[in-house]
Parts: sequence; structure tokens; C-alpha cells
Amino acid sequence: MIIIRIVRMTFLPEKTNEFQRIFELCKNDIQSMPGCLHLELWRDVDDPNTFVTHSHWESVETLDDYRRTEFFGVVWKKVRVLFAEAPLAFSVEKIS
Repeated sequence: MIIIRIVRMTFLPEKTNEFQRIFELCKNDIQSMPGCLHLELWRDVDDPNTFVTHSHWESVETLDDYRRTEFFGVVWKKVRVLFAEAPLAFSVEKIS
């Protein structure tokens, strides 16, 4: 079962470039995590301060394993202070 993880994040306007820099520095490490099959970053066309990460994972367990890594903790600590509002995250199962 493939799990798709969507995380919508709105940043302070002066922090969007910093977020993009962090993502570019970390994306290869995220993609190389066990179970990560796909990773994209999207930007809202109506709100340039809002980004969405879209990732595919082999299973809930591999996603949870990634979220428990020291790497995730370090990156999340850097990113969460840039938010203008609380992020919205959810996981869905790919049906077809």
C-alpha cells in the first residue's frame, strides 16, 4: 500500500526564501530515506507564502520511521519557526 503525505505550510512572507533554501538542502536526504518513493514541493498560485510538500511512502511504518529520525527532528525544528500559521498535514492511501 502506498501512502501519500501532504503537508500544507504557510510561512511568514520574509521567511519563504529561507524555507525554500532549507528544502533544497534537505530534499536529497529525504528522498534517500528508506521507504520514500517520491517527493515534490508545490507553491500555491494564489498565495506565494503557502507551500505544499507531496511525498509517497511505501507504508505508514516507513513514513513514521522517517518522522522519528534525528534528521527529521533537526529539519522540523528549523522549519516550524518560519510558519505564519499552523501547518495542515494528512496521509492518504493510494487506491488507484
